[in-house]
Amino acid sequence: MINKLPLTVRRSIEIMGLFFLGWIIVLAKDLLAPLLMAFFLSIMLLPLYRFFRRKRFPDVLSIAVSLMALIVVVGLIVWFFSYQISNLVSDFPTIQANVTKHLQSLSVWIENITPYSTEEQTSFISEQSGRVLGYAGNMLSGAALSITNIFIFLGLLPIYIFLLLFYKNLLLRFVFFWFPKDSHKKVEDAMREMEVIIKSYLFGLLIQVSYMTVLVGGTLMIIGIKHALLIGVIFAFLNLIPYVGALLGNIIGVLLTLASSSELWPIITVLGVIAGAQFLDNNILMPRIVGSKVKINALATIVGVIVGGEIAGIIGMFLSLPLIAVFKIIFDRTENFKQWGVLFGDEKPAVSPMQEPALRNDDDQVKRQLERENDIEPTGEQ
Repeated sequence: MINKLPLTVRRSIEIMGLFFLGWIIVLAKDLLAPLLMAFFLSIMLLPLYRFFRRKRFPDVLSIAVSLMALIVVVGLIVWFFSYQISNLVSDFPTIQANVTKHLQSLSVWIENITPYSTEEQTSFISEQSGRVLGYAGNMLSGAALSITNIFIFLGLLPIYIFLLLFYKNLLLRFVFFWFPKDSHKKVEDAMREMEVIIKSYLFGLLIQVSYMTVLVGGTLMIIGIKHALLIGVIFAFLNLIPYVGALLGNIIGVLLTLASSSELWPIITVLGVIAGAQFLDNNILMPRIVGSKVKINALATIVGVIVGGEIAGIIGMFLSLPLIAVFKIIFDRTENFKQWGVLFGDEKPAVSPMQEPALRNDDDQVKRQLERENDIEPTGEQ
């Protein structure tokens, strides 16, 4: 019935639908964030769950063992972070002395290029620090609320994962009920493709964290940089957030190096090692590890990361890329939303559609040509 409506009406309905979808996501972000994270993690646990089912484990036991494996991995990561941070805290007197030295050097530099003396700078910092402390006191209630939300998030996550795996067949049946029988094959293909892409993406990220920790942390440790493993792990996890995470990882790495060293050469070393690891990751390692059939263009990725961060913070930034990939799969397989799939995709024409009229049409032959030009596997094949 929708296809019989005028084109302008259909486009208006699409825009309104996207607006209300975004509104619902913003209003229900506290509910949707752990649910979406649980959805992606449950798909990641499917191979392990199916392995135990093939060994004739009961359904509940297979889910419980798979969930316990995930909890053990997360527990080891938390323990590693705690151990590294405890080492950082034990070096606090040295860090304090190095920070004081760097601040004094900065104060002398400011005094040389501005009319403000060291005493005036100290007075200004003391005045502003009082205001900052007062502001920080007002923020404590908000911070306590955030910590509460984190504990609620972590408490809901295993419950959601268990229930999603336990009721997966019921949920799949619910999805098929939304579509007519002649569309069920397309729905099945889309869901299988989503599973393949999400699993390859998440397992690829797990491998990426491992080798980035070894590359950055191991290299810095060999060179002799203090807290090398902590810098490597922090950068490896922040690097999971496209574009933005790498910048934050560089900043934190520099700050940790500044705090633990009184010299400047370690900072240049850290930046050089991180730059080299990023080059290997972006151009050689990650493209071979994550064999995704759907490529998302850089513009859609950056906008998605920013919007995800505005909606749900760090979790939203992390979930943005797999969500965009899922939406692209759905859009590519529906007649009414193919233009949105083109907007998210990386099938860039070599010439302008203003010069080549064939590129303005939704044609399978043109699509296959674009996929070949951009080295993208056809989305309809498994």
